[in-house]
Amino acid sequence: MSNAITLEVIRHALLASAEEMARNLCRTAYNTVVYEIHDYGIGLHDANGDVVADAPGIAIFTRGNDHGIKRSIEYLGVEAMHPGDVFILNHPYWSSAHTLDPLVFAPVHVDDRLIGFASCRIHVLDLKQKNPGYVLDSVDAYEEGLVFPASRLYRDGEPNEDILNLIRFNSRMPERTIGDIQAQVSACITGTRRMQEIAAKFGAAELVQAMSAINEHGEKLARIALAKLPRGTWSAEDIIDSDGIDRDAPVAMRATVTITEDEMVIDWSDSERDVRGPINLPVGQTEALSSLIFKAMTTPDSPVVAGNFAPLRVVTQPGSLMHAVHPMPTFTLWTGLLAGEVALKALAQGMPERVPACSGGDVSSMMGWGTDPRSGEAWLEATNEAVGFGGHAGGDGEDGIMHLSEPGCRNNPVEVLEMKAPLFIESYGYVPDSAGAGRNRGGVGVSRVYGFEADSTGICLVYKTKSAPWALEGGLEASPARIVLDEGTTDELTTQGGTYPRPAGTTLANVTGGGGGFGDPLEREPERVLSDVIDGFVSREAALSAYAVVIDEAGRLDEQATLQVRAERARA
Repeated sequence: MSNAITLEVIRHALLASAEEMARNLCRTAYNTVVYEIHDYGIGLHDANGDVVADAPGIAIFTRGNDHGIKRSIEYLGVEAMHPGDVFILNHPYWSSAHTLDPLVFAPVHVDDRLIGFASCRIHVLDLKQKNPGYVLDSVDAYEEGLVFPASRLYRDGEPNEDILNLIRFNSRMPERTIGDIQAQVSACITGTRRMQEIAAKFGAAELVQAMSAINEHGEKLARIALAKLPRGTWSAEDIIDSDGIDRDAPVAMRATVTITEDEMVIDWSDSERDVRGPINLPVGQTEALSSLIFKAMTTPDSPVVAGNFAPLRVVTQPGSLMHAVHPMPTFTLWTGLLAGEVALKALAQGMPERVPACSGGDVSSMMGWGTDPRSGEAWLEATNEAVGFGGHAGGDGEDGIMHLSEPGCRNNPVEVLEMKAPLFIESYGYVPDSAGAGRNRGGVGVSRVYGFEADSTGICLVYKTKSAPWALEGGLEASPARIVLDEGTTDELTTQGGTYPRPAGTTLANVTGGGGGFGDPLEREPERVLSDVIDGFVSREAALSAYAVVIDEAGRLDEQATLQVRAERARA
């Protein structure tokens, strides 16, 4: 590298290029899951497939892109990757995700030399999976849709109509599916051009050296941070509601985390095996979710680069929940969203001052589909809901924000859902008393009530309703997520995630979990409890039962009664 200034200019040029890829994707995608929610993973990589710049979306996607590119290199060989080629990969065991999250990537050449890759992963709407929308009960890979093992979408700059027609004639929504995949291609071409422009300005050799230096620096930062963490080994477990087949049988995720001078090891070997339903994880996603936790504990304030993860080792057992092998079903990837907090639960035993209590713990997604009577066409829309984050040593958990696995994401606005689908959002807001009480309380979850104006189906991707979000240091657990059908009627039913026919005139409430509390609730200052009551996060009843704080009917703090109640609790 010629000098540090040039290195920084190149690093920021790569980051700006990745952001431009994301903007291009969002401008051209057909699918609100992409352009509204930002359900994508975008990266620029060196010639080995290691990421050097990304655009934040779904956090576990970008590291999964690394894994997918590396497996494609093994499968095809770099000599088979030519200028102008663009590949699609959705073989779950290589790509790190299910079939509807295809990885599209393009090799970047300068003077016939491969110097890197541009990648883009999104969620597309249909690739011939057995059910419209989402598959919750597949028992093998053959029910989960078309599979592309690093296949050429473009060859020498020209579209491969054989592959595009295969998609077109096997999709329930061909226009939107093809449109979204072409948006991915557009993003990758943008990234390819920008990397080539950087090489033209600074020289290809300089760019290659800079990418190596970026990852070396990322590793140094991670090792410096790792050295400050306590040494030890800790284990934890949590459950997933079910595998989608036996809905009454929870499935266990188990993690053992070890920190030494040289590495952090996250071992998932004790997680369940022989899981019949589609909640099994491709190993690339297990590595990616583990990377997210490692990143949060070491280098949360710097952009993602592959070097950040050099001190991380992930251990799995092939054929298990956390390491699916062909033809194990993998379609419902919620294990990858829930498992991160199992690793955090283990780490909290050794460093509770650094780790928050559990969040609402789930990306509570509601996907609706049917025929829109306004147009006579099929519709499919979805959104993920915000959750409460856990209380922590430094303060309260955040109220109603997106799950920790999707820090760059948003949810679908009410206006968009009502315009795109025969839906009416009857209410949307925070859920009082959903947070775990504590010296520092958890954040509250949210509720969105969908009114269906035409016969439809609601697919609820919710997998943490049977276990409460855990607390720390004497705090109280939070309320878990739930689905409520026909709320407020004689047919009201509170249930877990699943597929629910929704006739016209019925409703579905998607209620998310709150965050666990941190510390003894009786140590929370009464004035803070009063503020929570005024804001509507805590009811007067919960102020008394959880915090021993008396708020009168006029909404004022009764200091004398509070002192008396707290003294009685202390004696008890």
